[in-house]
Amino acid sequence: MDFQEGEILYFDKPLHWTSFKLVKTLRNTLTRTLGVKKLKVGHAGTLDPLASGVMIVCTGKATKLIESFQYQTKEYIATLRLGATTPSFDLETEIDATYPTDHITRARIEEVLLRFVGAIQQVPPSFSACKIGGKRAYHMARKGLDVELKPKELVIDEIELLDFADNTLRIRVVCSKGTYIRALARDIGAALESGAHLTELVRTRVGDATLDRCLSVEEIPTIAAQGIPYVKKEEELKN
Repeated sequence: MDFQEGEILYFDKPLHWTSFKLVKTLRNTLTRTLGVKKLKVGHAGTLDPLASGVMIVCTGKATKLIESFQYQTKEYIATLRLGATTPSFDLETEIDATYPTDHITRARIEEVLLRFVGAIQQVPPSFSACKIGGKRAYHMARKGLDVELKPKELVIDEIELLDFADNTLRIRVVCSKGTYIRALARDIGAALESGAHLTELVRTRVGDATLDRCLSVEEIPTIAAQGIPYVKKEEELKN
């Protein structure tokens, strides 16, 4: 594998890892193994630390392709807890309010989910990487500051209800770039006249890259060992 010329790798990002940690781990292992000081490594689409799944990572000249990968359709399996909300819309923060759920039925959930299919407007979470006046929204939110973000248009191609029991529902979502599944959980809870937050999220596909084709982070040393070692050029040897 020629990591300097450019390789495209599919990884299953582990739970609790940041996207940056995965990229840094790969870069450090590759530079050390190949004997190079610098190597471009980047990912196509951030995953929250509390999410796992498909992450496309590019090296060398292939990093030029990152933008095109970011616009590819993504698929997620999300687990939502009904009847309670959190400021971050997931498990990063504690529950801040509870709501009734006795009126929620499977039929009502399926009817509500249909409202989110197609082009929709979505307000990003306050705990997100969106910028306000040059500052990341999550930095402000974690300091308890008010964060006002404008709604953005995005497209949800499919939403399928996979399971519903004990106020917990699992859905499969196929969507466009820029979709916050945490915000979708918030909006589904509100549409059900209750509340909801995300308890688990797995990205199962980005374009043609599926979870079953992904490498694990434990395989990084093996992958690096398959790379073409850096060979000093003649002019470098003279110096």
